[in-house]
Amino acid sequence: MKKSMVLASAALILAAGAMAFIRLAPADPGQWDIALQPRPTEIAIPSPDKIAVLSNGAYIDLTAAADQTQAVLAELDGIALASPRTQRVAGSAETGRITWVTRSAFWGFPDYTTAESTPTGVTVFARQRFGAGDWGVNAARLSAWITALNA
Repeated sequence: MKKSMVLASAALILAAGAMAFIRLAPADPGQWDIALQPRPTEIAIPSPDKIAVLSNGAYIDLTAAADQTQAVLAELDGIALASPRTQRVAGSAETGRITWVTRSAFWGFPDYTTAESTPTGVTVFARQRFGAGDWGVNAARLSAWITALNA
């Protein structure tokens, strides 16, 4: 019985440590606020204004006139910042690129979303930091943000 209590305590301490590591992982703007153009060749976009679902995130090229991209970024910034557990990591609509971090409710897993002005619109890339697959979480969030943007 004593051995099982020690093992249970050790498992609890390890789980708490892992949770603290994930929840407190710093958001380094230099690593996550990245240029999205040119797009990596492994990301195939079905067509403009359609979300490409990836194993670790989602990607979309939004069509907008060149003189409207700053307004689109500003509106998207407001939508993102109104989302639960989301904060801006770097950038602004004025600079042409913004990166946000959104953390999951329980574990605090960070997902990063970058939106960037392009000559043909705004490109948005949402991706996870930890793990190999995000179970569609980033695509769902990106879809909700785009729906709100188009409302």
